[in-house]
Amino acid sequence: MMKSTDLTHHISRRYNKDLEDLRNHVLEMGGLVETQLADAITALVTGDSELGLRVAHDDYKVNRYEVNIDEECSRILATRAPAASDLRLIVAIIKTITDLERVGDEAEKIGFLASKLAGMDRPSDSYREVKNLGNHVLRMLRDAMDAFSRLDVDAALAVVPEDEIADQEYEAIARQCITFMMEDPRSINRVMNVTWAARALERIGDHAKNICEYVIYMVQGRDVRHTLKANKSGTSGVEAPK
Repeated sequence: MMKSTDLTHHISRRYNKDLEDLRNHVLEMGGLVETQLADAITALVTGDSELGLRVAHDDYKVNRYEVNIDEECSRILATRAPAASDLRLIVAIIKTITDLERVGDEAEKIGFLASKLAGMDRPSDSYREVKNLGNHVLRMLRDAMDAFSRLDVDAALAVVPEDEIADQEYEAIARQCITFMMEDPRSINRVMNVTWAARALERIGDHAKNICEYVIYMVQGRDVRHTLKANKSGTSGVEAPK
């Protein structure tokens, strides 16, 4: 594990505690978002309308976390004037909570779609492909937050290529949905809802990958956005700052 960010190196114990509390709050937000996403997937594949609506209506909790953490970051920036690794930590956290909030929005969308689909005829496979995609991006999100928790660059890098697999799974679902609609125009309404749910899951994979890129920036000070595909087989393309 490649780690270079130390949150316990300040003379001020209060400053150390502020930074540690801030990171813990991000992890709490991540845990809530993971639960929202898992419940949304369950609601979709089991036809649980009540669970889907509950996920959708609970999105305000995720939004509240984002606002509170953003305020904490602003206070630390104003009162501590962080530099170097501390500043990278704050910047990475601000970006991370933005992506987590957007994952919450996508889970809300899936929850509403699950509620609508619950009242329609269900296919015999109970949306197996969508379930597989959902479980895939849920693992990506969990692994991304684990990398964030441990400041683990290797773990973050391992998640990045998983986004390409999620994209491929989504494209396969989209092609299948087009075929269904062409074969049976009566299914268009239901199949469009499935397509939108799959698209939301694909976007969640993008957000999980983004969080991993922020982990690398936080630890090593390198902006690796749009550069990791060439290096996804290892860490040779991501070096510690001089």
